[in-house]
Amino acid sequence: MSKRKKLIDRFFKKPKDFKFNEAKILLKHYNYGEFTKGKTSGSRVSFVEKETRHIISFHKPHSSGKPLLRYQLDQIEEALISTGKHIPDKPKVG
Repeated sequence: MSKRKKLIDRFFKKPKDFKFNEAKILLKHYNYGEFTKGKTSGSRVSFVEKETRHIISFHKPHSSGKPLLRYQLDQIEEALISTGKHIPDKPKVG
C-alpha cells in the first residue's frame, strides 16, 4: 500500500492525532492548493481546488505539532464527499 493510500485511510478513520501537515498532503492529493492572504492572514487557512475553485477553509493550529480537531476533520471529509472528490467505501455486510 502506498504512503498516499495509507494517509487517506488514516484520515477517514479520523484519528485524534491527525496533523495539519498531513491534511496539506491529503488535500494536495485531491488537487487542492493552500491559499494564504499573506503574513497577516491570521490563523485561518484556505485550500482551493485548482479546477473548480472550491474552497475548504478552517483555522490552522497555532503549533505545527498540534493535531486538527474532530470538527475540522469532519469539515474536510464533508467537502471531499460533497464535491465528489472522495466516494466513501460501502459498509461491509455480514
